[in-house]
Amino acid sequence: MPVAETLTRHLSRLLPPSTLKGSFESLSRQNEMAEAEGLERILDEEDLANRIAQKLLVPLPASLALAINGNLAENHKFCRPWTANFLADLAHAHLARFGHPIEVSSAVRTVEYQKQLKMTNGNAAAAEGDVVSPHLTGATVDLAKHGMSRAELSWMRGWLLPLQRAGAIDVEEEFRQQCFHISVYKKYASPLPPPVKNPLNRASSPTQVASRDL
Repeated sequence: MPVAETLTRHLSRLLPPSTLKGSFESLSRQNEMAEAEGLERILDEEDLANRIAQKLLVPLPASLALAINGNLAENHKFCRPWTANFLADLAHAHLARFGHPIEVSSAVRTVEYQKQLKMTNGNAAAAEGDVVSPHLTGATVDLAKHGMSRAELSWMRGWLLPLQRAGAIDVEEEFRQQCFHISVYKKYASPLPPPVKNPLNRASSPTQVASRDL
């Protein structure tokens, strides 16, 4: 069983699932994390192509468990390697539980694209300034909520919230765009610390962070 699943199952017993509402503070933190991790904003299509060629971005891990929105341009179906690991883990666990895939509705964007999006979508984050859309780094993805049952939404919240509390991701549940907006941090792919015995005598510790390689 992936460590991510062990962690989320453990904490979901302690933390009741609820909506993961976004805030300006959350968006600011996502920008601060991107800067701390040295992730630059991708400026335009040429910049994007260069980063793909350098393998700084990898294809979204499409599979029977993970569908990709067909409206996305081919060169926008990319993300950071640790984000791809996160998506593969989450999609596999969701498929095992519900028997059908989840869908990525948005992934990497450029500053150029975000400016255009902002002109037609007033809810879109800024493309320039101190606090911008974290999609510009390639570490952030949106997962479509459309068509998810109550059980699925609750399960998703129960899976994501422990990872957010562990500092591996930040998640905002968007209602106008009907998606889970998720920024994944390098910490997601970090080696786990040794297991810590906690007061509830569980095998895993809330401070542990998921890594699909373990």
